[in-house]
Amino acid sequence: MAESKIAVYGAIAANSAIAVTKFIVAGVTGSSAMLSEAVHSTVDTGNGILLLIGMSRSQQPATPKHPFGHGKELYFWSLIVAVLIFGLGGGISFYEGVQHVLAPVPLTDPFWNYVVLAAAAVFEGASLGVALHQFQSEKGPHPFWRALHTSKDPSTYTVIAEDSAALLGLLIAGVGIWASHTFQLPVLDGVASILIGLLLAGVAVLLVSEARGLLVGEGVRPETAEQLRQLALRPDEVRSASMPLTMYMGPDDVLLAIDVAFRNGTPAEQTARVVNAIERDMRAQFPRIRRIYIEAHEERDDPNDVPLPTPSS
Repeated sequence: MAESKIAVYGAIAANSAIAVTKFIVAGVTGSSAMLSEAVHSTVDTGNGILLLIGMSRSQQPATPKHPFGHGKELYFWSLIVAVLIFGLGGGISFYEGVQHVLAPVPLTDPFWNYVVLAAAAVFEGASLGVALHQFQSEKGPHPFWRALHTSKDPSTYTVIAEDSAALLGLLIAGVGIWASHTFQLPVLDGVASILIGLLLAGVAVLLVSEARGLLVGEGVRPETAEQLRQLALRPDEVRSASMPLTMYMGPDDVLLAIDVAFRNGTPAEQTARVVNAIERDMRAQFPRIRRIYIEAHEERDDPNDVPLPTPSS
């Protein structure tokens, strides 16, 4: 988690500096696309602060009221970030673009627009580079896109999504300003602003979808669940095992419950040793699984006769 903060701090520093410059240049040149980019950078700065709040609150210890800790605080704040991107970033940019299309205002000398866009691209690229470096160190051997899609750490993938959208937004703004000035069509500057708004809205929808899944109890991938089940079936004493029930309580905190049926006549002491061995193997192979609840019983004639799981550790 401490490493993830580096990417967030880098994004905040870059976006805050860029936002001030963009607002100044937007006021001087009258560019709608530049104003949209200024709003975009301001929203990204606030989002970084909210992610830091979520990261801090998610590290609070468990309490009687929250016995599983506060790991999902990070998912809640990442949802707020996504909503802000959609509402403030996308909404204001789209509105500003529509206004500029309906009442286009000719641009003044676009030189400073290009200077700021180039500088912003450097800063955004640096921020994205920090986030990508951090992500590469955490993703392991998995392919990049698969690891990004399955990542459960909003503090990393949100920054990657924001910075990628920012670079694409800068490109759209640059093309819009150039086309508006070159062809003497101020309306194109407004069109660029609308496209930036749609871009931000699309990124926000993806982030909302991911945050929603984690907040409502998303579990591990089906292939991972099957691997966990096979670990439970490995001991000779085990007759059968149900598909495990899992849920992310935080980026690195997974809860697991599984029903394991032992062969009839297995001594209680041996059952306890096997249960401990299963838990040890699961934690060794999947370090994120920190809470394991195994319901151990003898095999039954009725496979549907399964009691509710109770903690074994």
